[in-house]
Amino acid sequence: MNDDYREAMKLENQLCFPLYAAARNVTGLYTPWLKPLGLTYTQYIVLLVLWEKDGISVTEIGEKLMLDNGTLSPLLKKLENAGYITRQRSREDERVVVIRLTESGRALQEKAGEVPAKVAGCIDLPADKAQLLYALLYELLDNQKNKTTEGENEDENSI
Repeated sequence: MNDDYREAMKLENQLCFPLYAAARNVTGLYTPWLKPLGLTYTQYIVLLVLWEKDGISVTEIGEKLMLDNGTLSPLLKKLENAGYITRQRSREDERVVVIRLTESGRALQEKAGEVPAKVAGCIDLPADKAQLLYALLYELLDNQKNKTTEGENEDENSI
């Protein structure tokens, strides 16, 4: 085993670790403000999508949040049981489940309105660095998304 291999295997040299640790840390900052609303972070981001565009399919929510149906289904069921959303099969295609906010779900947006500012106040990062980080993270996500799409297209073309 050469030294390059040993160096590459150090935790401090892994891009994945600071991304993972920072993501856990930042999402954890939401807990004090989401817990009184009865929401988890993942439920909150689903609601963010619906507050932006109501009446969309489970598939659209999954694509927007990069979550699979196995993760979304129980989460949506809990939001429905809490009275924030309804799940209904599409009239055009019964395979499609459409998610709509209830009046309580729409009202929750106002209650959650201060959450982004409260969390931002906990992150000690100058605005220019925060914007750079945001841009770099989305660039990374887009790169991975494009690689996944290219891989799917290659698989389709090879059949």
